[in-house]
Amino acid sequence: MTTSQTEPRTAAPAAEDRKLPMSPLLALATAAFIGILTEALPAGVLPEMAHSLSVGDSAMGQALTIYALATGLSAIPLSVATAGWSRKKLLLLAVAAIAVANAVTAVSSSYVLTMGFRLVAGVAAAAVWAELVGYALRLAPPHLAGRAIALTMGGVPLALSLGIPVGTFLGGLFGWRVTFGIVALLTVALIAWITASVPDAPGQRPEGREPILKALSLPGVVAVLFVVAAYVLAHNILYTYISTFLDAHRMGGSRDIVLLVFGIASVVSILVTGALVDRKLRQLTIVSSALFIAAAILLAVLAGNVVVVYVAMVFWGLGWGGVTTLLQTAVTDAGGDRGQALLVTTWNSFMAGGGAAGGVLLSVLGPKSFPWGVLVLMVPVLVVVVAARKHAFPAKRLKAS
Repeated sequence: MTTSQTEPRTAAPAAEDRKLPMSPLLALATAAFIGILTEALPAGVLPEMAHSLSVGDSAMGQALTIYALATGLSAIPLSVATAGWSRKKLLLLAVAAIAVANAVTAVSSSYVLTMGFRLVAGVAAAAVWAELVGYALRLAPPHLAGRAIALTMGGVPLALSLGIPVGTFLGGLFGWRVTFGIVALLTVALIAWITASVPDAPGQRPEGREPILKALSLPGVVAVLFVVAAYVLAHNILYTYISTFLDAHRMGGSRDIVLLVFGIASVVSILVTGALVDRKLRQLTIVSSALFIAAAILLAVLAGNVVVVYVAMVFWGLGWGGVTTLLQTAVTDAGGDRGQALLVTTWNSFMAGGGAAGGVLLSVLGPKSFPWGVLVLMVPVLVVVVAARKHAFPAKRLKAS
């Protein structure tokens, strides 16, 4: 990494401190967990929310779309507008906005009001995502930068693999409103944790700022963003409609077990990636892409076999779990903080597009087409990762000094 493209490490530990500061990094990981949980929780309680708010399931499903779009579209302008702010103040305001949005969702009887605060939460999430990696880099010794990012961003797959199923289970027991209320309370507790343990850092001076879009001209940035766009789109096409795909193969009754297997494999991937990312970024990204391709091939050709489906879930989970860390690290190496803003925009825009693209495949070609769609996207991803060995996914990372 080059320090010229990132903010000064004002809050970094002393050079002789070789350990990671766990409390602030875990607080940041919890912020990532809450951000994804807030975004995806409606998927687990969709029918109940739709009934309470007197709308159809498809209309309620837009609660996820509006959140993702708000995050993607606001990331760059928000980064520009708040560049000079105290980083801790911005993070606390963003987390507070998410807490308020969840609290309003828990008590709202109006679809319009609920969607309005989903938009607010999506914008706030853009600020959270833009800060997490920068904070991780400031807090960690340079030789542990990748591990710090892995720990911080570990909240993302944990929320998807564990948080959403638990939230759905609680929603079934106590109702969806109680579930959102619990998330709001957890977010308030997170505010206290961040206040107590996360150090402040100054914003950028006006004379030190460069246009975010200028990062596209930096070597490697476009290649990483292409991988982000295609990988996230492929994942969300399949993940959004995994229940539909399993139903088509007479495994709908096993979807909870299938997703649990995927989640466990994702957690293993997080642990492996965190341990190796500082030394093996390129190799891990190649393996991640290859595993997802292998999973798609199995699901495309042999999904009628139950054992094969579970093997595919393991491959997919192992490929997906660490990808957030891998791509966050790669874009930071290539583009610094400006690359982060571009990644947030790209990630969330194509996450929102996954549902739409999957819907087109479903209506035109049917649910069995999803793995083929994944292959069409992931084969070019693997080609780009292998080819971009000089700047985007180099064989040897340059450490920040």
